[in-house]
Amino acid sequence: MNKKAVLEGLLFVVGDEGLSLEQASNVLGINGDELAQLLVQLQNDYDSPNRGIQIEILGNYLKLTTKKEHKNYYQKLFDSEENDFLSQAALETLAIVAYNEPVTRIQVDEIRGVSSSHIIRKLLAKNLIQEIGRSDLPGRPILYGITSEFLDYFGLATKEELPKLEEMDVQGTDEEDLFSSKYQEMDE
Repeated sequence: MNKKAVLEGLLFVVGDEGLSLEQASNVLGINGDELAQLLVQLQNDYDSPNRGIQIEILGNYLKLTTKKEHKNYYQKLFDSEENDFLSQAALETLAIVAYNEPVTRIQVDEIRGVSSSHIIRKLLAKNLIQEIGRSDLPGRPILYGITSEFLDYFGLATKEELPKLEEMDVQGTDEEDLFSSKYQEMDE
């Protein structure tokens, strides 16, 4: 098994959270010296000008990050007109923040059932949500809430104008059974 490739995959899977040196050693079943050798090999691979990512060691954590010299291109992606729409994931995340603010990213993740860190970064960049403080939970995670740009985007004057959850058909009870609908095949 190629442990260098496994380490790269682990770093990709953990994303923004990063991977502690201890976690990496435990998961790979290697000691600190072996991990250091793998890191040097992987960093050398990423040092090539043909690669767009790098490994950063921040404190006791390893993270995959983009190369700083490509920053202008990443900024163009976020500033582009064609990237101005909101995906289904972004809309879900926005709804969770709007109806539950103040809310932490972990709480959003628990409701959605998937990691929302990338979506939250995009929504912060679009100024649809904002950091509104810190939770008293362990680690003091960031609390998020909606912005006035959110209200403008959806044509609302205040948060109170959001539709009430009980008014919405969240169970899909109005769905029509296609078998008994007017679109069923006719006997000839």
